[in-house]
Amino acid sequence: MTTTSEGRQVLTNRQGHQVYDNQNQRTVGSRGPATLENYQFLEKISHFDRERVPERVVHARGTTAFGHFEADGAWGDEPIEKYTRAKLFSEKGKKTDLAIRFSTVAGGRDSSEVARDPRGFAVKFYTEDGNWDLVGNNLAVFFIRDAIKFPDFIHSQKPDPVDFERQVANRVFDFISQSPEAMHMVTLVFGPRGIPASYRQMQGFGVNTYKWVNAAGETKLVKYHWVPQQGVKSYTAADAAVVQGGDLGSHTRDLYDAINAGDHPKWDLFVQMMDDHDHPELDFDPLDDTKVWDEKDFPLKKVGTMTLTGTPQDFFTESEQIAFGTGVLVDGLDFSDDKMLVGRTFSYSDTQRYRVGPNYLQLPVNSPKGATAATNQRDGAMAYVVDRPEGVNPHVNYEPSILGGLQEGTYPTHDEQGPEITGRLTRQRIARTNDYLQAGQRYLLSQQWEKDDLVANLVDALSSCDRPIQERMVWHLLMCEDELGNRVGDGIGISADDVRGMDPLATQTLTEEELQRARNLGKNGPRDVSGVSMTHCVTNERVER
Repeated sequence: MTTTSEGRQVLTNRQGHQVYDNQNQRTVGSRGPATLENYQFLEKISHFDRERVPERVVHARGTTAFGHFEADGAWGDEPIEKYTRAKLFSEKGKKTDLAIRFSTVAGGRDSSEVARDPRGFAVKFYTEDGNWDLVGNNLAVFFIRDAIKFPDFIHSQKPDPVDFERQVANRVFDFISQSPEAMHMVTLVFGPRGIPASYRQMQGFGVNTYKWVNAAGETKLVKYHWVPQQGVKSYTAADAAVVQGGDLGSHTRDLYDAINAGDHPKWDLFVQMMDDHDHPELDFDPLDDTKVWDEKDFPLKKVGTMTLTGTPQDFFTESEQIAFGTGVLVDGLDFSDDKMLVGRTFSYSDTQRYRVGPNYLQLPVNSPKGATAATNQRDGAMAYVVDRPEGVNPHVNYEPSILGGLQEGTYPTHDEQGPEITGRLTRQRIARTNDYLQAGQRYLLSQQWEKDDLVANLVDALSSCDRPIQERMVWHLLMCEDELGNRVGDGIGISADDVRGMDPLATQTLTEEELQRARNLGKNGPRDVSGVSMTHCVTNERVER
């Protein structure tokens, strides 16, 4: 057994190898792309994907609905072909069938739908070029920026492995207090937006940064936003407790009742766009999932509308077995080097092969509807069809061949795209972390009832935590915004004077501006948010119960 200088057991993998960096994947330069031979990450995430049978490890409680997407044929008032050659966006009025699955993240399959949690917002478009899965959440940011931390984060939210007590605040905030990148998400999930009043009345976001590619192979970085025409409405914890006391499945009931009554919910799809490079002029990295893009500098422009018109005929086959993946893209849409996106793209498909089976894509709800599957994949558990169109030689299940088998398509444009990337192989976090600015801005831009609810929920949760965890959280919250940190600190009996002398975490590299804020902790005054336009500033109405 190897121990540190402090006498603590050193983290290893299942082979007994010491893990020297459990925070960062191996990438080309600090921004990526990630490398395939990320052994520690692949071992960690592969095991994590197989931790539960048969329900999903995350997003186990969910519900599915069906409908269509109608394209505007434009990005705002510009022709959409200027930016993407994706056919589903190409013509005004073009309709594409879709399925959507709303879900909670941490709870099990029979848990409450009004628990405090991010909500999954995953859409499967059945396009003429095959399926496109836009897999996101109802909150625009995430707790972490590197997928290697995902198993650790989820473990902190799941039941205690000894007594199976769920959502233990000491475990939750033990992780968060050591992960300052989570502070932006904390201001959202612990406020009212952490408990939507219904699935129909919440926003949706792709969260990750993707790319659009046009016919010339030119690329843009993009973020996706779903805005409900029904408005945004939320519960406080007290409101949710009343609902939960009578119905654990209130969100599904509300959604299905509305659809079956002909009150078809709609969301408009907006896209933010920026040039495809690292944007050194910004104080954050555009590939960082803990950040949003200021809507003043990168305006949201509408590209179409989703309408939900149908509900499942069988819950298991159409909701439990529906499977999404961030790697499921169609021509004209592409990946960025977002480190969370790279990890999710492996993890989502891998976990579906384990959970549902290697042929999960042959299930009707997961099969393409506007295109035909034609592969050389064969056999495996539960294979019940061969992906071989009529006219293809059934004896040839390989490529290349001159005997009548499948052959490669013609790439729509040249294969090279995007900026040229150079860098040494490394495991590093991105340079521009800036973990506190947007969290502080988010608090100041919230409505007063949202601020009050956020503070009350943090005080309630932190009250049961160990003193060192409380102190670090108050330090982080003061680094975000004086008022937020002081209000929470007052609620748990910790002042700015109590924590001002704390050093930053060993994993942090603060800028001089942040170091000055730490030296003046609690006395910095409110941040200037004049002219700042942030996602989630859509008016949030409280639904009282």
